[in-house]
Amino acid sequence: MKNINRRDWIKTSMLGIGSISLLPGNLFGKGEAKAASQLGWSKESMLWEINPLYNEIKMKARLLANENPFGPSPKVQKAISESISLGNRYGHGDAAYLISLLAEKEGVKPENIMLGPGSTDMLEKTAIVLCKDGGNVVSADPTYMSLVNTAQAIGGNWKAVPLKKDYSHDLEGMQSAIDGDTKLVYVCNPNNPMGSITEASSLKEYCKKAATKVPIFVDEAYLEFMDKPEDNSMVGLIKEGHDVMVARTFSKIHGMAGLRIGYLVATEERIKSITSMVRGTMGLCVTSLKGAIASVQDPSFLTDCRKWNKESREFTSEQLHSMGFQEIPSYTSFMIFPIEQEGKAFAKKMMDQGVGIRVYSIADSPWCRVSMGTMDEMKLFVDALKTATA
Repeated sequence: MKNINRRDWIKTSMLGIGSISLLPGNLFGKGEAKAASQLGWSKESMLWEINPLYNEIKMKARLLANENPFGPSPKVQKAISESISLGNRYGHGDAAYLISLLAEKEGVKPENIMLGPGSTDMLEKTAIVLCKDGGNVVSADPTYMSLVNTAQAIGGNWKAVPLKKDYSHDLEGMQSAIDGDTKLVYVCNPNNPMGSITEASSLKEYCKKAATKVPIFVDEAYLEFMDKPEDNSMVGLIKEGHDVMVARTFSKIHGMAGLRIGYLVATEERIKSITSMVRGTMGLCVTSLKGAIASVQDPSFLTDCRKWNKESREFTSEQLHSMGFQEIPSYTSFMIFPIEQEGKAFAKKMMDQGVGIRVYSIADSPWCRVSMGTMDEMKLFVDALKTATA
């Protein structure tokens, strides 16, 4: 497998990044077109399930969107089913109750919580509020791009800091990148699409230091797949009064991606600065709220999902190694590894066998990102990979 030169990371390009628009050929807003062309990023969506090319192909293993194949839990399904008759009513009361549950879970006050339809909504709203007058966002490269894309679309700039050789965040480089125009530092930890982790104690010290200059947004969408998520969270910094924002989502381990609900934890002042411009709970439906409440009250399901995800990840890792592939060690519900074929052609070979994956081009080299499915789905993935690379 090719070794990735650290200096080449600045040339990173991705196929299938998080985006503002999900329509093929329209991934970038006007404000980001120049930056995109400078980095050589593709504008082509890799959401194969809506690509007409694959309308006739039945997907046997949907491993392209980092969804939880085991959810939502039976208790969530029951709560949602029973709440359908309440669809004529606003869910403000349920939102307040969910906020109280989340505040208790995170050890903060309800005033420190903001709800929204998924954590991506929190990312984009924060970008709109903080970058409405321009400025720049500092983040790693590669990383999840929703916040950056939104900032660029409304006139902001992106200061990309290449990941370190171990694929963790270059915290020193990110600190040096902060200048008088920086509006926000974004940290995705564990990071998407790399699956890597930045060590908690180092990140905490960085956040304490950097937050004296600018707000720090830590995206913890995949944190709960770790064995001890609470030990790696930055929520404790908020309780200490630091200007840190932490996003969580019900889309991943809770298995509620299609139900669209997530939340932001931040200082009371930071929450007020965002909600003074945009609202979160108005974008939520009563069924999703009832489902999220049930999921918070069903921690055993999350424990099971963590266990099942780890089993699939370990199996897939062993199989990749036996085939000569080397993935980046993952702390998430997906893993990524370099391949020796052109990305689109490889993805088609996999989809032709009913297996959906995502392909990325990083430092001018093709990579495959595969989400963790059930064990049967991962076996289908391995068989398809063997055929695609034969």
